Amino acid sequence: MYTTSQPDPVRLEIFKNLYQFIAEQMGIVLQNTAASVNIKERLDFSCAIFDASGLLVANAPHIPVHLGSMSESVRSLINDKGDTLKPGNVYLSNNPYNGGTHLPDVTAITPVFNEDEKQIIFYVASRGHQADIGGITPGSMPPHSTTVEEEGILFDNFLLVEQGNFRENQVRETLLNHPYPARNPEQNIADFKAQIAANERGVQELRKMVSQYGLETVQAYMKFVQDNAEESVRRAIDVLKNGSFIYEMDDGARIQIKVTINREKRSATIDFTGTSRQLNTNFNAPKAVTQAAVLYVFRTLVDDSIPLNAGCLKPLEIIIPEGCMLNPTYPAAVVAGNVETSQTIVDALYGALGVMAASQGTMNNFTFGNDRYQYYETICGGSGAGANFDGTDAVHTHMTNSRLTDPEVLETRYPVLVESFSLRPDSGGKGKHSGGNGVIRRIKFLEVMTANILSGHRVIPPFGLNGGEAAQVGRNWIQRQDGTQENLNSTATVQMQPGDIFVIETPGGGGFGEKAES
Repeated sequence: MYTTSQPDPVRLEIFKNLYQFIAEQMGIVLQNTAASVNIKERLDFSCAIFDASGLLVANAPHIPVHLGSMSESVRSLINDKGDTLKPGNVYLSNNPYNGGTHLPDVTAITPVFNEDEKQIIFYVASRGHQADIGGITPGSMPPHSTTVEEEGILFDNFLLVEQGNFRENQVRETLLNHPYPARNPEQNIADFKAQIAANERGVQELRKMVSQYGLETVQAYMKFVQDNAEESVRRAIDVLKNGSFIYEMDDGARIQIKVTINREKRSATIDFTGTSRQLNTNFNAPKAVTQAAVLYVFRTLVDDSIPLNAGCLKPLEIIIPEGCMLNPTYPAAVVAGNVETSQTIVDALYGALGVMAASQGTMNNFTFGNDRYQYYETICGGSGAGANFDGTDAVHTHMTNSRLTDPEVLETRYPVLVESFSLRPDSGGKGKHSGGNGVIRRIKFLEVMTANILSGHRVIPPFGLNGGEAAQVGRNWIQRQDGTQENLNSTATVQMQPGDIFVIETPGGGGFGEKAES
């Protein structure tokens, strides 16, 4: 008989891996059954397991900005619908003011009941980036939205499956009954079904685990896994120093951050007081995104192999003034907060801790489409250097971790050509350790389409640290068929004609330490 008051180290390791394995199994089902290029090819999705109170237990290593924020969505469901949750129900949520990140990221949440179906013992959730969820531009990443309504359709704990029955008519009605309706509801519905299937795999695997080990042991080790993550983060905090940082963005907005380490309690306070007020652009980051960015940074400071979970947050006090751009109130536009501002929060925090120079600090969100086609991708760049390492060329950094669609798939599914995709030499900042280089991506259009770019660091370069140089800023421009060039801002919407080429040059990462004189 195993005691459940003290963890057995071997069993702790087994359960830690088991929980993560179940989340990975969910991800495989989602990838295999999804319809959109976004989920199937780019892998822009995340799956995770939560305890009965909605706290994160474990996740697969998917998209950091999703994983640190999904718990807020699950807790919002519990607060909102706690008494009415029934076996066989699945809920849909993308509300940015309730744990969502931005509207294209839609989360399906399934409560997991015990054998006699009286008590909820877990929740499982999968979040997938929809290729289009309505809004004023195809692909639902409008560069110039000013309210959340312009960004698409908002699901707030919407009942997607009722006791085993998929509510297709109600979903379709929601997708179409909107000032800016979804452009491809069939694809949305197919992806939602894939998320339901992924969750169902999680439910089955968790039930198997409970029948094998017993509920008491499973729940005890769920807590031990969270406690272990908490202790790992406290150990990481032990070696940190107080610091502060002010980070200016291309549009003049500022993120101000102050980190105070409490040695006795082995805890840290991260205070964002002094950050710009809520913006009338869409660079506001929902509070859940801000927390996800902080959680990500502290998880990366831990050397041990632990699943990212609620335990990581316990040693952290996060102060985010309400109504600032990192904790906006409805109906603020937020589509860029999730993808752009999340990256700047991470770099600002690394800067305050003195750990590493800025990475490219943007996801270079590129969407294009019309009524028939909608596509979204994020584009890699350089990562920042640190005290004992160089940055890396051409990688997705920090809060994004998606793949780029294979050129063959992209050109088969859409009327475009990948004209070239290459490294951008000398775009990383020099230093004792140099930052990584960005890339140049050129996409040629074969049909009339609307193209959108939502990016950062086109004006302000990614910073170097400790005497390291800043990286090169990125650049967006168009080469028209007649040879003329058009320079674009950090955010732009343009009409592309057949033969036009959209060129995106991504920023490098900053250097760290002064370069020795040769």
